[in-house]
Amino acid sequence: MAVSRRSGCEAILKALTEHKITVGLTLSLSGRYAAMGRQAAAALQLFAADQNSAGGIEIGGRRHRLAIECHDDRSNPKVCAEFYRALCFENRADLIFGPYSSDLTRAAAAVADQAGMVMVNHGGADDSLYDQKYRLMVGVLSPAGDYFRGLAQLISQLKLWRKRVAVVTFETPFARSVIGGFERECQSRPIRRRGVRLKVRESAPPTHGSGEVSIDLLIRLARRRITALVSAGSFADDVALMSGVVRADLNIPILACVGAGVQGFADTLGEHAEGIVGPSQWEPDAGFMPELGPRPQQFAARMRNTCGACDYPAAQIYAAGLISAAALRACGSLEQGRLREAFADLRTTTLFGDFEIDRVSGRQIGHKVLLVQWHGGQKVIIHPDAHAEPGELEFPTGWKLVLASLSSLYFRLHRGTEDEEQASQDHFED
Repeated sequence: MAVSRRSGCEAILKALTEHKITVGLTLSLSGRYAAMGRQAAAALQLFAADQNSAGGIEIGGRRHRLAIECHDDRSNPKVCAEFYRALCFENRADLIFGPYSSDLTRAAAAVADQAGMVMVNHGGADDSLYDQKYRLMVGVLSPAGDYFRGLAQLISQLKLWRKRVAVVTFETPFARSVIGGFERECQSRPIRRRGVRLKVRESAPPTHGSGEVSIDLLIRLARRRITALVSAGSFADDVALMSGVVRADLNIPILACVGAGVQGFADTLGEHAEGIVGPSQWEPDAGFMPELGPRPQQFAARMRNTCGACDYPAAQIYAAGLISAAALRACGSLEQGRLREAFADLRTTTLFGDFEIDRVSGRQIGHKVLLVQWHGGQKVIIHPDAHAEPGELEFPTGWKLVLASLSSLYFRLHRGTEDEEQASQDHFED
């Protein structure tokens, strides 16, 4: 019996050695995106180890060992494109994963499309990526235009006659995508019927890490009796604006920015982060039961043991691995056209949430962005409908809490309350 068991193990190991599938990609192991790139690299190695210990990925009846070929793009689009040319042409990998960040993904996607390679986009959220008509792109994360759609609905439910909204865009393609999606939602008929009005649109140059925003910008915001301020830029841009608004005591009830979705925001602002809302692609406490792979909390615990941190880039790339393995099993082939069709047919749930893409563009349409708010140094999920179907995940009663937010000490969406007389005056403006 012992000999038979040993022979079986040797046969499996031999098969895994003979058949291999290589995932090629770059990640930012140095440069401006290094913190997120290193997390993603650790998560991808964890995924590969998990797959190989379970016997590899089955393709067309054969088990294949998973190998990762990952290069450091140094957060540089030119370096990134050079590596992808090698991965897609000279030393062609079997499957291409994208890099982290929208600007690097843009550089990689053009090369992969030229080579006729499927590219699994786990790290680029800019909507414009899906406007280029790349034939074989597969999106894992929600595009940036979806980030604050839920916030527009949330603002519309506030108990104010008039909801006066200001947006600040730090001029990058990603920031324009975020604010553009939010503006479109605010201008939709149901939202406008509830009194939401875009009163201030500001464009601001990037702060380039200076930690300061224009005094003129703060003065213009102070003059407009704004109910909600929403900003999008780099992490440094968002931190600088929100810090400036709080320190200037502008009494804007609702503050929201993209940067508020990550732990570093509260680490940087401290008590000034209190009450600020941000979008989140993923939270480990969203404890639903995935169809593929581990639960979110299980994955987060393993990642923290591995590299000491676990944020959305790690969850995104691990989910990209699970989805790719499922598509390869369903397709039974490495032929890129058939593989892209398998991705388009796939409907499933991973630790990252729901997966479904638009068949033509590859844009992610199944996954839902969460809204989180900082309270007592902790992120609390307040977006209510990411998994609203019966029997699935039930989030905290965010909308009920938000409806009472103007007098609530718990969610502190208001930083300077307005009385009913002021609300009535706002009702007759415009």
